[in-house]
Amino acid sequence: MALTVPSDHPPPPSATPNASTYTYSYPYADSPSIIRSNQKDLAIITDLHTQLTDLLRRLYGTRFVHSHETLLRTFTETLYLSLTTLIGNRTLGEEYCDIYQVETGPAGRLPSLRRRTGYILSAVLLPYGLGKILPRLRSRIRSKLEAAITRTSKDRDGANGDTRKRKIQEYLLRHLRTITSTSPVYALTLAVFYFSGSYYHLSKRLFGLRYVFSKRVPPSEQRAGYEVLGVLLVLQMVVQAYMHVQSTLSSDVPTEGASAMVDDGVEVGLDPQRVAGGYAVANPNPVADSRQRVARSMHTPCLASEKGRYDLADETALAWLQPQQQRKCTLCLEPMKDPSVTTCGHVFCWTCILDWVHEKPECPLCRQGVLRQHVLPLRG
Repeated sequence: MALTVPSDHPPPPSATPNASTYTYSYPYADSPSIIRSNQKDLAIITDLHTQLTDLLRRLYGTRFVHSHETLLRTFTETLYLSLTTLIGNRTLGEEYCDIYQVETGPAGRLPSLRRRTGYILSAVLLPYGLGKILPRLRSRIRSKLEAAITRTSKDRDGANGDTRKRKIQEYLLRHLRTITSTSPVYALTLAVFYFSGSYYHLSKRLFGLRYVFSKRVPPSEQRAGYEVLGVLLVLQMVVQAYMHVQSTLSSDVPTEGASAMVDDGVEVGLDPQRVAGGYAVANPNPVADSRQRVARSMHTPCLASEKGRYDLADETALAWLQPQQQRKCTLCLEPMKDPSVTTCGHVFCWTCILDWVHEKPECPLCRQGVLRQHVLPLRG
């Protein structure tokens, strides 16, 4: 890899002088160094995110931080990359591993402003935008598929082409989330990286950005790789694809009045008359079917997700919790539903504290470390 440096930098003894520039040959960075650099940057971004959320929590309260968690994470990543990559500096992870980001090609120039900007937009802001757009897009596609199934099912004696078309539409309806998910793309990118060691992020591949060492690597030094992980990841994807195809082929064709399970366990009816009559969603509760299966297997009754087993809005529920201020959750500021206690003794709604601990494994009041399996529901 040839790295071109302006002539105002004094060349090392091994460099070949030229009229205006000096050209050095440096090797591409290996996979472990790239991964270590990325992990170091993630650790720093996480620390910045923690400090930012603590500041905003003091200014605007816990509820504001909890409702804007994704936006704050995106802002932190954008801020970090803007203060490093965008202005032409190395990130702390790149400095830690002694690597430089260069453009792909024999010249190996440092990335231009256009490439650096495009990388940041595609690596941080594009996933955030997709996270906002994809749910709405899936909802619109689902509505159109349901309407199309209704139209193709009105004629029960339709041609074979219509029957085949309806089967395709029903398949798309069942697997809409999987089809529109970006996870397979990222998994494939990671598998290719494990084999080649070139592009850890899809954005770097799109904009032609690679890493080189800023030191000379002796020929005798063995350069480690992750080809074994690449093989395992490919095998995992192949097995998942095989199981999906086998499940699709072995499943019975939905009959009249049948239903299909789509995103998050939502059961959508395939009966054309029910769809046309406005009853497309046979089960309005997104997790009703899965909850019923859990209840049958565990021999434990399950309540609807929107209804708590103990709702402290009812004064007779857990009446020993007094005064009234102690019956409100400090996260949602509403009467607690299924009050649950952490290891430090603070009480919150079951859903609120689990969501909080999932993002940040500590008590929101005293900052003592808390794991999800240590949260206990109160019973009276």
